Amino acid sequence: MTDESIPKIPNLDLTQYQFILESGPKELHEEAKAKLLEGIKAHEMAPYYSHICEQFKFPVDEGFLSSLTAANEAELKRLDEKLEDAEKNLGETDISDALIAKAEYLSKIGDKEKAISAYRVAYDKTGPLGHRIDMVFAMIRIGFFFRDNDLISRNIEKAKTLIEEGGDWDRRNRLKVYEGIYRISIRDFKGAVNLLLDTLATFTSTELMEYKDFVKYTVLTAAITLNRPDFKSKVINSPEILEVIKEIPNLDEYATSFYNCQYAQFFSSLAAVESMFKLDHLLHAHYRYYVREMRIAVYAQLLESYRSLTIESMANSFGVTEEWIDSDLSKFIASGRLNAVIDKVNGIIETNRPDSKNAQYQSTIKQGDILLNRIQKLSRVISV
Repeated sequence: MTDESIPKIPNLDLTQYQFILESGPKELHEEAKAKLLEGIKAHEMAPYYSHICEQFKFPVDEGFLSSLTAANEAELKRLDEKLEDAEKNLGETDISDALIAKAEYLSKIGDKEKAISAYRVAYDKTGPLGHRIDMVFAMIRIGFFFRDNDLISRNIEKAKTLIEEGGDWDRRNRLKVYEGIYRISIRDFKGAVNLLLDTLATFTSTELMEYKDFVKYTVLTAAITLNRPDFKSKVINSPEILEVIKEIPNLDEYATSFYNCQYAQFFSSLAAVESMFKLDHLLHAHYRYYVREMRIAVYAQLLESYRSLTIESMANSFGVTEEWIDSDLSKFIASGRLNAVIDKVNGIIETNRPDSKNAQYQSTIKQGDILLNRIQKLSRVISV
């Protein structure tokens, strides 16, 4: 294993094609299936092919499966012979290398359980800390491939412990990328944002994704978590982001319209981002949440500038109808997410900014009343 270029084992592109078959629009299924089978053939993934056929009820091509299985058996036999030779004639380093090679191959062909077991055996037989950390990263990638959050989270914690023992700079950065992407997948955008931003300039984890995809996830995460000054300095003015953002459809318009308060343009971009979320295996589960929170963010951003404004004016700002903006705002006001009231008679939205000092005063009075009641109850008990 080398720090400079970690192979894409397993190939996480296939996870996206599998997701499209599971949850994507039907018009994309045929292409996704073709690319999935192409990847299975290229990497001779007999176990994964069986898994896919079982999941999607595809008819099994017995000839195709037999050829993949034969290739797997031949390579595993070669790896076992190499391991046997290392155990008999060579040293501990060669034994470790042979065990790692077998684990990598099992991971490459999509044999999840055997790959995990093989990596555990290799881990126990491996001395150098760096190699052991690399194997933990490999386990995390298996978790990403099979979308096993428990496997990912356990090995992220294990990697943190090992890196604290003496992991180098490259592996520390790699862990930030892995953890940041994992946190996005579980909707912990606040936990992800600094991890992603910290590794923008040093990203090398192409075994997980291409740099453009990493930038996409970073910008989307930053938009929902950062305040305006930080969003400007860390995203809008970031040289690393500026270098590639125009190559990513709709993302530049999304980020700039959000920061520049171009709300009609932002709503149009947000619709495109929603479509992006729906077609992404990491983001799909969160698209409703993300779009809702971003609508609340821009509504609050506009309302902060006014004590009141007309429904017509706000509808025009966002490029929607008065009825739509009235309905959408009402939901968020009723749930306490926006501090405003709608005067439907006069067609006005009035902001209702919370008075923080008054709120603190009221909270102090309330806590004081509770404390006095407890003291009174205690004094009665003592008196008795």
